[in-house]
Amino acid sequence: MAGIEYEAKALDVHPAKIARLITEAGGTCTTGTRLMRRHVYDTIPAVPGRWVRLRDTGTDTTLCVKQITTDAVDGTHETEVTVDSFEETAALLRLTGLTPRGYQENRRTSYTLGAVRLEVDEWPRIPPYLEIEADDEAQVWTAATALGIDHGRLTSVNTTKVYSLYGIDLDSIADLRFE
Repeated sequence: MAGIEYEAKALDVHPAKIARLITEAGGTCTTGTRLMRRHVYDTIPAVPGRWVRLRDTGTDTTLCVKQITTDAVDGTHETEVTVDSFEETAALLRLTGLTPRGYQENRRTSYTLGAVRLEVDEWPRIPPYLEIEADDEAQVWTAATALGIDHGRLTSVNTTKVYSLYGIDLDSIADLRFE
């Protein structure tokens, strides 16, 4: 599946407070907190803002190429397929010559508010954030308003840039896990 991701993040959130706001706005929890793990690979040739991600979401495993064209709400393009096994796909990618530049873990709790997908992401070393993802930009802004989140508080930077806001170079961390 290929397409544009329409998403924005509210940084430094309190997961229980956000859960309450989502519920009060009429949203529902769709998947409880789960550990997600991923391998991140450079493309060949390496292109700034483009990478390959193999991710185990706790419910399925996907392989995708992500490309950041801008930091706008519609600046991320993703081509993704579902694969059968995290371990077997990692082994297959190694056979093709792709070596992961990093292993990363995060915890995610998923919600919906109408057609909008809301993810509370907890990553090692940084405060949790809320990701608002929808089928178009207007839905992102409408969901933020329903949650009482000022649009000026939202950012559409990717996780690497979120880490840099906290003074951490995510690309230099080969193994990012929870303690």
